[in-house]
Amino acid sequence: MTAPTLADRIARTLRQDVQSMAAYAIQPSAGLVKLDAMENPYPLPPALQRELGERLGRVALNRYPAQCAADVAYALARFVALPAGCRLMLGNGSDELIDLLSVACDVPGATVLAPLPGFVMYETSARLRGLRFVGVPLTAGFELDEAAMLDAIATHRPALTYLAWPNNPTANLFDERIVMRVVDAVRAQHGLVVFDEAYQPFSSKTFLPRLAEPGHEHVLVMRTLSKFGLAGVRLGYLCGAAALIAEVDKVRPPYNVSALNAEATLFALEHADEFAHQARAIRDERARLLGELAAMPGVTVFPSEANMILVRVPDSARAFAGMKQRGVLVKHVAALHPLLANCLRLTVGTPDENALMLRALRESLQAPPQNPGPTT
Repeated sequence: MTAPTLADRIARTLRQDVQSMAAYAIQPSAGLVKLDAMENPYPLPPALQRELGERLGRVALNRYPAQCAADVAYALARFVALPAGCRLMLGNGSDELIDLLSVACDVPGATVLAPLPGFVMYETSARLRGLRFVGVPLTAGFELDEAAMLDAIATHRPALTYLAWPNNPTANLFDERIVMRVVDAVRAQHGLVVFDEAYQPFSSKTFLPRLAEPGHEHVLVMRTLSKFGLAGVRLGYLCGAAALIAEVDKVRPPYNVSALNAEATLFALEHADEFAHQARAIRDERARLLGELAAMPGVTVFPSEANMILVRVPDSARAFAGMKQRGVLVKHVAALHPLLANCLRLTVGTPDENALMLRALRESLQAPPQNPGPTT
C-alpha cells in the first residue's frame, strides 16, 4: 500500500477553509523606505536605548511573567486614566485580543459585524473561530452608512460590532452622531461594541472616558502600543466594565505577555514624554503631507486622524510599482475592497522619508506608462 503523501495528510487533517484562505501578506522591505505598515518611524534616543538594554538584561527570564504583567496592567490603567468601575486586560497585540473576543463570544449562531473596508482581522478571526461575519460597506466618502448599519444590526443581532476609530485603511473618524446611534442600536440588541483605537496617539477623539457613562456597559475600547512606538513589543489592551472584562479574561492564555515585552512597556510608560514628542512630530508631518498631496495633480486625498493617509490616483498599480522602483514602499490597498479602487495607503514617516515618498509618488505619476512590448 502506497504511503500517503504530505499533500494527502494536509487534505485530510487540516480544515478546508484554512486550506482555501490566503495568509496575511507582509511585504518584503529590505533596502526600501518602509512606509507601508503605520509604524512609528522614530527609534528611541541612544541614551534611552542603552538604559532599556541594561534594564532588560536584569529581567528574570527563568520566571513566568505573572507579576510583571500585573504591573503593566496597573501602569496602563493609570496612564490612560481608566474610568472608575472599569478594568483592562492585556493581549499579545490587538490581534490576540480580537481572537480572544471571538472565542469568548462564540455562542451558537453568533455574528460579528464591521464596516468595510476595515481591519481584515475582524473577519479572519471570526471565521476561524466559527462565527458568522457580516460586513457593511461604507459610503463612497468612507463614512458609516447609517441606514445600512442599523438595518444589519436589527437583522443579524451581532454579538460583536467593531468600529475602528479612526478606521484602517481609510484613516478617518466616523461621524460621531452616527457612531452613537450604532452604539445604542447594538445595546438594544444585547450585543457588544468594540471601539478599535489603534491610532489613538494621532486622533482628536477617544471613547475611553465615556465607558463609565450610563448605557455604555456594553462598550469596549481596544488599543495597541504598536502605533505608540512599540510595534516590536506586541502589546495591546482591552478596556471595559470590570465584570465584562473579567469574563473575557477567562479565555486569555496564562502568561500571554512575555517578561521582556512587559518590562519594555513599563520602561516606555516611564518615558511617555518621549513618545508624546514623537506623536506630535508625526501629526505635524501628517498636516504637511495632506497639503502637499492635495496640491498634486490627479491625486485625491482623504481626511486622516491616524499616522497614515489614503490617496486615490489615476493608476494605483503603476504608481505603487513606480514608487517601489524608486525605493519607497507603501501599501497598495485597491484590491481590498471595491470602494478602494486605485487607492494607496501612505504611512507618515520622518521628514526625510516623507520627502522621498512625495518625490517618488510625483515622479511615478508623471512617468509615461511602460511599454508592455509586442503581443503574440
